[in-house]
Amino acid sequence: MRYKKYTIKTKTEAEDIVCAALNEAGITSLEIEDGQPFTEDELEEIFVDEVPVKDIPEGLAYVSFYLEDDEKEKKLLAAAMNALDELKSFSDIGEADITTSETEDADWIDKWKDFFKPFYIDIENGKKMGIIPSWETEAALPDADIRIHIDPGTAFGTGAHETTRLCIRELSKYVKAGSRVLDLGTGSGILSMAAFLLGASYVRATEVDKNAKPVVKENFEKNGLEDMDFKLFMGDVCSDEDLRKEIGRNYDILVANILPQVLVPLCPYLHGFIGEGGTVIFSGILIEKKEGVIKALTVAGFDVISENEEKEWTALVSVYGGKR
Repeated sequence: MRYKKYTIKTKTEAEDIVCAALNEAGITSLEIEDGQPFTEDELEEIFVDEVPVKDIPEGLAYVSFYLEDDEKEKKLLAAAMNALDELKSFSDIGEADITTSETEDADWIDKWKDFFKPFYIDIENGKKMGIIPSWETEAALPDADIRIHIDPGTAFGTGAHETTRLCIRELSKYVKAGSRVLDLGTGSGILSMAAFLLGASYVRATEVDKNAKPVVKENFEKNGLEDMDFKLFMGDVCSDEDLRKEIGRNYDILVANILPQVLVPLCPYLHGFIGEGGTVIFSGILIEKKEGVIKALTVAGFDVISENEEKEWTALVSVYGGKR
């Protein structure tokens, strides 16, 4: 089978936000090519090749993805183009035009396995959470206090990205034994699994991408969590009132690692899930966009109590103050 390769020319500093926008559109297997030298930390993480594959001018980057030539994939392509158009309206991402080429059905689908290596996330109380691909043993990270075995499959989220690490660190601060947690936009299920391993007893999650459902199931089984009190709901909580009712109320913690254009419309519905004193953890926010999210949280009756940053990303932690 032959696949079409779609490549977006953008700016180096816009790589992350372009990838995040494509992820929200449902495209979750991405290649990044640029001329930036790798740091030692990056060489230990996933999706990093040994050397840049092209002689690319400084400041430019190419983000690519592969799709089969069928109606389903054409819808994904249209969603990607719409996401890029929306991104251009509020962020300088360069030309961001899509060019097309064809490639053989080779091993690109599983190529990420070559670069997904075990790594640690520093969490609360000086502990370490280890993220381990399923084909590695626990011995790969001998100093981990908590371990998650995970394969991203077709759903985004291995813990390597700054936004996911920020969420896990915040969960480690606020999850207590018996906590009730709501994970909006669960992707691979990594934040839901982290919540259980940190002590939560009840977790509900949502996702709009149907590809996530089998991935989440498999990841829970890999970690021996299949019998936990967990349920995944498919759908958009902003547009589906019945879904909001089904998810229920009185969660202790709500976590959402999504882009601001999703987080802001979500804010008016938060009080329906979180009781007074409940905690909301938001990430997926570029530092330059945080003020808009803070304003939306404040209008919804939430007080932002902390802001934590990594590279160009920020996580906001807020508490519901009882206002409507």
